Amino acid sequence: MLYVFNVVLPVFALILIGYVCGRTAKLGVNASTELNRFVVWLALPAQLFNFASNSGWQTLWQPGFITAFFLSCLAVFVLVLFISRYRGQDLAAASFNGLSASYSNTGYMGIPLCVLALGQDGLAPAIISTFIVFVMFALATVLIEIGMLSHKKSHEIFWSATKSLCTNPLLIAPVAGLLWSASDLVLYDPIAQVIAFLAAAATPCALVSIGLFLIQKSQASASQTWSITFAKLIIQPVIAWLIAGPILDLPTLWINAIVILSALPTGTGPFMLAQYYKADSSVISRVVLFTTIGSLLTLSLFLWWSSGV
Repeated sequence: MLYVFNVVLPVFALILIGYVCGRTAKLGVNASTELNRFVVWLALPAQLFNFASNSGWQTLWQPGFITAFFLSCLAVFVLVLFISRYRGQDLAAASFNGLSASYSNTGYMGIPLCVLALGQDGLAPAIISTFIVFVMFALATVLIEIGMLSHKKSHEIFWSATKSLCTNPLLIAPVAGLLWSASDLVLYDPIAQVIAFLAAAATPCALVSIGLFLIQKSQASASQTWSITFAKLIIQPVIAWLIAGPILDLPTLWINAIVILSALPTGTGPFMLAQYYKADSSVISRVVLFTTIGSLLTLSLFLWWSSGV
């Protein structure tokens, strides 16, 4: 319980700091927008590049785990997307909902939590899951593009989506990092230090920005926020366990890792993507907050249960 609390508390604290600074006018009305621009165009791409460039392909090739985690993410994404469409939302909004329900905070919370709970052997599944959420990010980006350009012809949508994928810094960075890792080249130290400085700023700035955004009046439906939160914290880990355990019969360590990683709260990626497209972020920001608080209970219960098995 204590180490889960120690991992979750900084996330909630940074959101609270942003909220308090916004309420007390210590940060101005444009602070959230400007912080988001900094994160989207500089800090988060640096973090993604840094992470990808330091990961070897050999570490990442675990077919059973990749299959189980990806299918669990995809299943929840599709489920929430279809429910959102059924409720009358357009494809772009439904895609944001689906991504919010399936995008785990693997980088900031998954890595330290897996290492604390499972030892150094927990590092590999945490790294793999981080790249899988990048794939979900790309899938959501394509659907968002299609939704926003639904009035255009098919070939125009295709070229626009392709252009968006090829120019989106949040997708270019991890791909560039993987290519750099495969090249076996070494970054010039001062450049590596600049990237490290920017990368270190990504998570705190994104979370403070969410806190600032929460002070704005929201049109978000409470039932919608809670249903996405339920899908993220309960449905996704249950699906992941079913695929990894009864179906694929993975080793215990990998089953425990996949449940932990699936039960993580929603990361800031969907919020950053919504800001990139200038879309409504009210539901996403609250899902990040609710899942972060709720995961303290759900993860603690799972870790307590698994430790006694």
